[in-house]
Amino acid sequence: MKEIIDIVAAYDEAHAQGKKTALATVVLVEGSAYRRAGARMLITEDGQLTGAISGGCLEGDALRKARLVILQQQPLLVTYDTTDDDDAKLGVGLGCNGIIHILIEPITSDINNPISLLKNIVSNGQHAVLATVFSVKDRKATQPGTCLCLTEDKLTVSHSGQLPYQVALVSDAERVLEEQRSEIRFYQADTEYTAFVEHIKPMISLVIVGAGNDAIPLTRIAAVLGWNITVIDGRPNYAVKQRFPFAQNIVTAKPADVLSHIKTNDRTAIVMMTHNYNYEVALLKELLPTSLPYIGILGPKKKLDRMLAEVEHAGISISEAQMNNIYGPVGLDIGAEGAEEIALSIMSEIKAVLSARQGYSLKYKPAPIHISNLQYLVK
Repeated sequence: MKEIIDIVAAYDEAHAQGKKTALATVVLVEGSAYRRAGARMLITEDGQLTGAISGGCLEGDALRKARLVILQQQPLLVTYDTTDDDDAKLGVGLGCNGIIHILIEPITSDINNPISLLKNIVSNGQHAVLATVFSVKDRKATQPGTCLCLTEDKLTVSHSGQLPYQVALVSDAERVLEEQRSEIRFYQADTEYTAFVEHIKPMISLVIVGAGNDAIPLTRIAAVLGWNITVIDGRPNYAVKQRFPFAQNIVTAKPADVLSHIKTNDRTAIVMMTHNYNYEVALLKELLPTSLPYIGILGPKKKLDRMLAEVEHAGISISEAQMNNIYGPVGLDIGAEGAEEIALSIMSEIKAVLSARQGYSLKYKPAPIHISNLQYLVK
């Protein structure tokens, strides 16, 4: 999501300066590649790049082709085949072993151009689906491109005229939104079209309860990752913008009022680091009925055990599912010392939990690093 946000901001700046732009999207990867389908890069006519479609190997060639796309105002599907051992044939040293298909689209003044669809997703803040349609079989055929955006409450179709397979495409997008899993679909019209029906997760929201000095590096790392940051504390002299310039929201609140100040979903993580036991016990009672995927509690395990016992003594039962969402002591075991390293440990654990990963070294992973979650289905 951060890449999309950066691209939207870069486009707005370029548009204000009267610059023409193009959007490059990795739409299909066969085999291994540095970036997977869904990676994007905005290219301005004067060569400014925002985002990335590779580890730096393809960007130069994509820039040259994007300038042609901007000049001709026609989408272009580009394929890089790195399965040949002789990378020199491409003029780039990719070091991968896959076939990468990249669609480059000019950003026109159409009301629902690809950037407008990305803006819909950013402003909506919900799970969304973006459909990009292209033809590998016939590169001279019309490349519909980024043509559909579906959020939980809105459908936007940008392609002028009715696509022959539009009903099927909308149906597939609805299923992807429900299942939260991207798909590659195939449709037959004047030629065979491939659709990358992409599930896009909302931005992670990090709620830090506690405005002490050890919360500051947590906000700095979260800001680099592009997460939405809220800092909450009961002390008004601590919860101030001067101390937390990277936080989007800074709130002074009692435990009973915390939830009224935040919007939560399945991408919200809360970390308690107030160093105030009574405050955190009271807040934990408020959080337990929610379905938050991550509730982190700073401090030793005996502190958490004591908190849980006190909550249950108050007549509040704690289910197994609720216990699974409570992380204390908070953070991954990386030998962290000091506020900055502890912050890194906490952020790593949150990312692992929200990605349904264990957080161990990739060295010990028997499968490939990137296991595609795409379903390939023929219509």
